[in-house]
Amino acid sequence: MAEQDAQDRNLPASARKIQRSREQGQLPRSRDLPHFTVLAVAAVLLSSGLPHAVDALQVLLQSALRFDAQTLSKPGVMTERLAQQVWLGLQLGLPALLAIVGAAMAGHLASGGWNWTLQPLAPKFSHLNPISGLGRLFQWQQLSQALKACLLALVLGGIGALVLKNKMSTYIAIMTVPLPAALAYAGSLILNGLAMLGLALALFAAVDVPLQRQLYLRRLRMSREEAKQEMKETEGNMELKQRQRARAREIARTRMLAAVPQADLVVMNPTHYAVALKYEDGRMGAPRVVAKGVDSLAMRIRDLARESKVPVLQAPVLARALYAHTKVDHEVPAALFAAVAQVLAYVYQLKAALAQHSTLDVPPPNPDVPPELDPHNREDFVPDELDLPDPAQTSRGEA
Repeated sequence: MAEQDAQDRNLPASARKIQRSREQGQLPRSRDLPHFTVLAVAAVLLSSGLPHAVDALQVLLQSALRFDAQTLSKPGVMTERLAQQVWLGLQLGLPALLAIVGAAMAGHLASGGWNWTLQPLAPKFSHLNPISGLGRLFQWQQLSQALKACLLALVLGGIGALVLKNKMSTYIAIMTVPLPAALAYAGSLILNGLAMLGLALALFAAVDVPLQRQLYLRRLRMSREEAKQEMKETEGNMELKQRQRARAREIARTRMLAAVPQADLVVMNPTHYAVALKYEDGRMGAPRVVAKGVDSLAMRIRDLARESKVPVLQAPVLARALYAHTKVDHEVPAALFAAVAQVLAYVYQLKAALAQHSTLDVPPPNPDVPPELDPHNREDFVPDELDLPDPAQTSRGEA
């Protein structure tokens, strides 16, 4: 069953799943990199501060071993002497300890980055089950970590044994030299041993850091069902969003059609396009499109205009250009100002003639539309009668 589940998880982890795993405290941590950084910092401190450390240790030992009968007869003096020795020891060892702790933290941050979460501290009672605990012990991840730790211990132990074997006579000879020289020489020997151990740890860390990253991403791989479920959670149910979008378009269409009776003019070609225009001098910088549509929606705009006694003008090229280059509740582009001004002027003349109960002898204009604005000259133009404004951003008053 586990093998089948692993086979199904063949998709890379999404950014959201990686973020959730980080919130749960799961990171691609390498244990070898902090070990190497700690050893490297210790070696640097030992090599750079060895003379000072030898002098400080010599002073510390001299002051600790200096006493007489009078000093021994006063217990308070010994207590003060002990406090002084502890303080000197802290001054000598505390900076090195802080540097080593900082190196360990830097190693962890370099392998997995900074992450702050309290979820790993929450009690997990499932881990108290001994049966499941035994199962986790024999998982491939745990076995591989145990084998790697054993291999590292063998390598480091072998290096340490080799160094001790080659330098055993030297270590014995140190006891025959004065204490300051013995401390300095012992420090140099320890530094050489740390260098060899550091080289081994560096090799292990160079392999372990990318390996842990790969294993981490492999554990987070997703199945197709998980990817679909996550997409639903992040983007919402697609069917529901489609219904909401259709409802929003219907609302916008209703508001748009409600604005047709207040239009000054509807420009059409005979059957396909209809664009309703409105212009209020002093309130609008240019004529505004209050409704537009193609096919059945264009016929609906035309019928509403005729019912409301809004002039309907046949201007096929202008109707196509307005439909292609304008949006509802937006002003017409400057390139079409002249053509729209011609048809509006005709409509105003027509309205004035009707108000005087006379006829207008001027023929309908043939507006001059630049050829590049005619969508029929573009092979890639596809009319979309759902090009409507967002109902959340449109009001009846604006329409």
